[in-house]
Amino acid sequence: MRNYFAWGCATFVLGSFVFGQQPASVSGRTAKAAAQIDLTNLLDAKINAEWEAIKNRDQKAYGEALTDDYIAVEADGGGERYKSKALSELQQSSVTDYTLSFLKVTSLCSDAAFVRYEVFIRFPPKSVVPFEKILVGEIWVKRDVQWKVLHYQETRVK
Repeated sequence: MRNYFAWGCATFVLGSFVFGQQPASVSGRTAKAAAQIDLTNLLDAKINAEWEAIKNRDQKAYGEALTDDYIAVEADGGGERYKSKALSELQQSSVTDYTLSFLKVTSLCSDAAFVRYEVFIRFPPKSVVPFEKILVGEIWVKRDVQWKVLHYQETRVK
């Protein structure tokens, strides 16, 4: 009888550890998922603002979205573009509209994230190329409590 009682107590104690830990891991996953959703929403809004600045040729807004050590590699084969060159080229932009889709944010650490998305760009009707679809990869970093683009890489989709 004493053995049954001992086994019953052991089962109860071990069961308490197993079931007692489950809500902590579930709540930990829930908090992590909520943080990921918050980051995705934040960067989605910032990427839309980045493309609005490009569309409107707004150097001030575009410059504020980029880090000082920003580097872009665009699909035109023109090589690296640093922040100053990207800002000076903005005045020649002929983007009339854009559509972003398939946004995926991967958190790298608390102050960095990799973002990939597809953008469908429209140009003026009389342009040689009326539209273009590109895949974009960006590295966003948190600098002075502001999320900014550190690196931009695009690939043209045929």
